Amino acid sequence: MRTRVKICGFTREEDAVYAARLGVDAIGLVFYPPSPRNINLDKASAIIEALPAFVTVVALFVDAGEERIREVLDRLPVDCLQFHGDETPAQCRIYGKPYMKAIRMKENVDMAGIVRQYHDASALLLDAYHPGLKGGSGNGFDWSLIPRDCALPIVLAGGLTPDNAPRAIAEVRPYALDVSSGVESEKGIKDAAKMAAFIQKTNQAIN
Repeated sequence: MRTRVKICGFTREEDAVYAARLGVDAIGLVFYPPSPRNINLDKASAIIEALPAFVTVVALFVDAGEERIREVLDRLPVDCLQFHGDETPAQCRIYGKPYMKAIRMKENVDMAGIVRQYHDASALLLDAYHPGLKGGSGNGFDWSLIPRDCALPIVLAGGLTPDNAPRAIAEVRPYALDVSSGVESEKGIKDAAKMAAFIQKTNQAIN
């Protein structure tokens, strides 16, 4: 099975279009003001309008209010929601959109309980735990914490680069990889060569 690729944190139309031409499956747009990759609705609209067909648009939120999320959904043709905060299952599902719930991985995370809670999620996005950040740290985590028999699709994030993507696929066998800082020249600015290498190595890896 081919491992999908989501690249997150776009801030420029040209980067997103290039990623699409490389064959990226999904792009992530960040709506979280503390993030250096946060964008406003006008910029997000311009990025989405520039995309060709068949690229999934994912909107990322961190403990955002319902009014803000609905404002984004009213303005933008978003395909999937990604929740990176402490959102409850009820808070994730009220929008009638496919959603991913991000889990910050550390020792003693109750994955079985999380799967029961978020049973209707399209996937669980597993990221590195950081006490002061809600993702986007660029750090990895111990992949042995991930159960082999998870009932939901796994999207692996956290510290991924073109160099370690093949090993991540071999060891974790995820549904998809989610990369941001690992394909950047600076925060929010994607590096064309790194994106190309990441997608190429992912496509060549055996899941």
